[in-house]
This record gives sequence, C-alpha cells and structure tokens, in this order.
Amino acid sequence: MNSNKIIKKTYNIVLPILLGGGILYWMYRDFDFSSLRHTFFHEMNWWWMMFSLVFGVTAQLFRGLRWKLTLAPLGEYPRKSDCIHAVFLSYALSIVIPRIGEVARCGILTKYDGTSFPKALGTVVTERIIDSLLVMITAMLVFFMQIKVFGIFFDETGTSILEILQGFTATGYIVTAVCMVSTIIFLYIAIHKMAILSGVKKVVGNIKEGMTSLKNVRSKSLFTFYTFAIWVSYFLHYYITFYCFDFTEHLGLTAALVSFIVGSISVIVPTPNGAGPWHFAVKTILILYGIAENDAVTFVLIVHTVQTALVPLLGIYSAIALQTREKSAVCRQEASDANTVVAN
Repeated sequence: MNSNKIIKKTYNIVLPILLGGGILYWMYRDFDFSSLRHTFFHEMNWWWMMFSLVFGVTAQLFRGLRWKLTLAPLGEYPRKSDCIHAVFLSYALSIVIPRIGEVARCGILTKYDGTSFPKALGTVVTERIIDSLLVMITAMLVFFMQIKVFGIFFDETGTSILEILQGFTATGYIVTAVCMVSTIIFLYIAIHKMAILSGVKKVVGNIKEGMTSLKNVRSKSLFTFYTFAIWVSYFLHYYITFYCFDFTEHLGLTAALVSFIVGSISVIVPTPNGAGPWHFAVKTILILYGIAENDAVTFVLIVHTVQTALVPLLGIYSAIALQTREKSAVCRQEASDANTVVAN
C-alpha cells in the first residue's frame, strides 16, 4: 500500500473520530456525569425509549424496500431480505468509517445477489439526492413557519438573536467554523472522486443508468410512500424520546421538528453517526426553546448514545443472517453434488 493510500485511509478514519471526539470533549468537559447517571437509571422513562427504537428499525426497513424498488427497472432483482440486511450493515459500518456505508451496501448486494455494483451505486446516489431535497424543502418550510413563533418567543423572553449569538463562547464559534470547513472539505473530496470516476466511461454510464432508474420505477406511488415512511420513522424515532424526560415532555411537535431538521442537517459533517455535530446542533435548539443547558446536554448524550447502540446491533444481526444463509447455500450445493456423484 503506497503512502497516498495510507494518508487517505488515515484521513477517512482518524479525522472524523478526532473531530467528533473534540466537539464532544468541549461540550462535556465540565459536565457533572453523576447527574447523568441518576437521570439514566432513575428518572428517564425507558418504555418511551424502547418504543422510539421501533421506528429506528422501520426507517431502515423502508429504506431497504425502497432500494429494491429502484433496482428493478435496471434488471436487478436482489432478495428483499438482502436489501434490508445490506442497509442494516451499511449503517453499522458507517459508525467506524463515515460515509462508507453507501459503498458497502452495494458491495453486499454484488456479493450475495450478483447485482451490478455501479448500477446499485447509481440508485444510492439517486436516493441521497431525493432525501437531501426532502430535508431541504422541509427545512425551508419549517423556517418560514417558525419566523412568527421565534419573534413571539424573543418578545416574551426579552431576548434577541444578537443576545443569543453573544452567548456563544469563542470555542462555540470555533466548533461551528470547524464543522463548516470539514463539510466543505468532505464535499470537495467527494466531487474529486467523482471526477476521477468520470474517466471510466463504462462505470459512469452504469452509475448514470442507476441514477435515472427512478423514472422507470414500477410504482411511483409506492416509492413516494416508502420515502415518506422513512422520514416519518426517523422523526418519530427522535420525537418520542421527548417523553422520556420530564424536562422535554412538554415540548410540542414544533420544537421536535425544528431540532430534528437542524440535527439532520448537522450530520453532513463527517463524524461517526453524527457524534459531536448532532449533539451541538440539537442542544442549541433545545436551549432556544427554553430547556436548561444541563438538561439539554443530558438529553442529547443519552438519546444519541442509546439510539446509536441500536445500529451495530442491527448490523450484527444482518451479518449473522447473511453468513448463515451463505453456509446453508454451500451445504445445499455440497449435498446436491454428492447426490449427483451417487446417481452417476
């Protein structure tokens, strides 16, 4: 392995961990973890937390079903279960190396179903574009809907945007700037990689074919349903956790939607499962809605930790399921070969 590849792999693995870890350290450097333990074991409602995890599973299930739907117009018909397992595994792998999941799940279908890797990658790109547009449209709608609400909030509390900005420490501004710069660097590298791929006409052609598969999808209404089901599941996965804590259960859909959108945008910053940027973004919005800083920090740490723990569990389940199916297939093939030999 040459030095350039080593540097790239180091960047892809180490830098996101350092960035996320640095933000988390800054947020929790003076935090009283004894109060966190008390809340975790004695004050939070675990029934609501367990219920929220159901929607963490359904979000990925619907994503797998939608992916199978987009592959069909390309003449690719992987198993439904393999599409779902590939999605489960992709999220688990992305915790280790951010953004590798999109590539990994295409490789899984190629291995187990013989699906064309470039075509599968093209459909993933299409999915990401559609999901990004949906988040952007929702974000703009929420922003315009909340202008009046924010104005009322500032009038009643006697605060202003300037006062909120002044409340940011110098470190807070640095964290925000670092997140923005990291995102720009990540986008530059992604665009550069696509430019390199453009030199391989066949690969690019297959990717383009995958990206245009949507226009030939069998049921556009079903695709639309899956898309909204994915994001409704994500939202419920987050919103239901408000009822786990006394200090957030009074917050309504508006606060949940605003913090959910801001948190969804913040995970563009390449850190493992959004760790760091998501904490910082959601904490800031919760404080805006009147939650005490200590409570807001407690909320984001517990919710993100518990929900992140679900991801590798699903990945392990899928890895075992795929491995078991592969061994079963090998055993059946060996049995078939043995029967053939005996018959001859």
